[in-house]
Amino acid sequence: MHFDEILHVIGGFGKFQKILYVWICLPQVFLAFHMLVSIFTGAVPPHLCRTKQPPDGSPASFNSSLMISPSIWPEVTCPVPFNQSAAVASGDGGPSMSCQGGWEYSTETFQSTTVSEWNLVCDMASLNYMSSSIYMFGLLVGAALFGCLADKYGRRNIILISLAMQAIFGVGAAYAPNFHIYTSLRFMVGMSVSGVIMNAFVLGTEWTGSKQRMLAGIITDYSFGVGYILLAGVAYLIRDWRTLQLAISAPGFLFIFYIWVLPKSARWLMANNRKEEAWELIQKAALMNGKPFTLDPEIEGKTEVKKKHSVFDLVQTPRMRQQSLIVFYLWFVNILVYYGLSLNISDFGMNIYLTQMIFGLVEMPARTITLFTLNRSRKFSQLAFLLVGGTACLLTIFVPSNLSVIKTVLAMIGKFGVTASLSIIYVYSAEVFPTVIRQNGIGIGSMFARFGGVLAPMMYLLKGISPQAPMILCGLLPLLGAGLTMLLPETANKPLPDTIEDIEGSRLSLKNTGDNFGLSTLEEISQLSQNPNMGTVW
Repeated sequence: MHFDEILHVIGGFGKFQKILYVWICLPQVFLAFHMLVSIFTGAVPPHLCRTKQPPDGSPASFNSSLMISPSIWPEVTCPVPFNQSAAVASGDGGPSMSCQGGWEYSTETFQSTTVSEWNLVCDMASLNYMSSSIYMFGLLVGAALFGCLADKYGRRNIILISLAMQAIFGVGAAYAPNFHIYTSLRFMVGMSVSGVIMNAFVLGTEWTGSKQRMLAGIITDYSFGVGYILLAGVAYLIRDWRTLQLAISAPGFLFIFYIWVLPKSARWLMANNRKEEAWELIQKAALMNGKPFTLDPEIEGKTEVKKKHSVFDLVQTPRMRQQSLIVFYLWFVNILVYYGLSLNISDFGMNIYLTQMIFGLVEMPARTITLFTLNRSRKFSQLAFLLVGGTACLLTIFVPSNLSVIKTVLAMIGKFGVTASLSIIYVYSAEVFPTVIRQNGIGIGSMFARFGGVLAPMMYLLKGISPQAPMILCGLLPLLGAGLTMLLPETANKPLPDTIEDIEGSRLSLKNTGDNFGLSTLEEISQLSQNPNMGTVW
């Protein structure tokens, strides 16, 4: 008896699964905190440079070229004139040097940030963006490492280890003595976040019936959105970066009770020939769902011999290569723009806490609307939301800086489009790749997505070239993705391709009549839950 058939008998989404999703969704809130907290902990407050202490021992004063009035903080000006009087006389800035007297930071919005503590401004500003990229790189490393370990040691064990790491290294980051140790600890937190996100998604999927899997996946996405919104309130109440980092990390130690309540994956136990343990869990789930039944514990899944395929099959044939490269680009650009907008909300000129909350609220309808558009067309849905996101981002560059509300609304629309597009790419990818290399395709796509996450914070270094450069990229790259989507096939309500020959247009005789196109889209997607590289890319 196949495990999906067992789930159908004991209940694919009964009381057991609902309680399991409570345990899965709780950490998602804190994952959102860790993913986005650098918006506040790494914020750049308005700042001024003090002049060097005068030789006569009189009190240090602000550089008069930067100080407008005691109550107004001017735009950040990095170089300090070496000879101020000569600079004024000559009418130019003259030679410049770094701030010798130290920086003074406004505490109107933030009591302290990593920027104000370690002076990550001007010639040190790139380190602030680098810190966010290193955190994102931790996500990439964690996905590769914990994916393999989860296949070997089980989803539950890796979730517990990742939650422990998240709490320990997160709290450690709050007490980091210097920037380099702080960045290293954040890298470890990023690894742990990947371990939780990926394996919690897989654990829930492996216990859920095929008909409810897409809905169950959306539930976890909504939980992330709740964390997105709540972070604005938490950060508003806690203005010191160390206290904020501690506040989002210390509650992680409470998840120690997961040792007693989080179940193992019966599907994984069966696949690893631990059928007695699997049978005990299945009976417990059946009893909790009110559907006890008896079955021979010698449970065996269906096995079939398949020709071995590798990642190289994704690019060996013309049409498969074209589709693969386009899908990989779509993964990359969705995450690049998603985090490019999410991590730099201070650039839009409105209150940072209000903007964070609005951007979080946008997540909810963006994910919901895809449930109604996907059934009509995968291709048009992907194209339309990329157009919306890219166009809105591009329009922001034409809005004057004093019209911050209009700029924020356009950025919000851009975020809406990209979030919806990101939700669609999961389903679309599963249908574009043929069965024989579907898991490989999704795994490589997820890797490209994480590369986008690594580059997203670094994208804002382009402001040194032009202040509009980041938003130009956030606009043009999705528009290019929309154009490339035109080259992809429409997959809605069509049989899933099983082989590369199906993609290339060859006519094959079906060896197993009735089975080749028997799986529904959601059932195919559920198979991806066993892929160590698969999971939400948040």
